[in-house]
Amino acid sequence: MPKFIIERNIPGAGQLSPQELQAISQKSCGVLNAMGPQIQWRESYVTGDKVYCVYLAPDEETVREHARQGGFPADAVNRVAAVIDPTTAG
Repeated sequence: MPKFIIERNIPGAGQLSPQELQAISQKSCGVLNAMGPQIQWRESYVTGDKVYCVYLAPDEETVREHARQGGFPADAVNRVAAVIDPTTAG
C-alpha cells in the first residue's frame, strides 16, 4: 500500500500536553476505525508548530478524507517515492 507523509500546521503543537496529544490520537483512531483497514496510521512527529504523520493508504483522497472527518489540517499530503537510510549507502 502506498505510504504518505502528511504535514499539519498546528501552531503550538510542540507545547501540547500529553493529555491533549492523547485526545488527538484517540480522535484519529476513532476515524480510522470507522473508515476501515484501507488506511493505517503508522506514526507522527510533533515539532514546534507542525505535526508530520506517516500513513499507509490507497490514495491521497483517502488521507484527506480522514483529515476532514477528524477535523485535522492536512496542509500537504505527499506520496513517498522511496525510503533511504544509512544502509542505502551500501
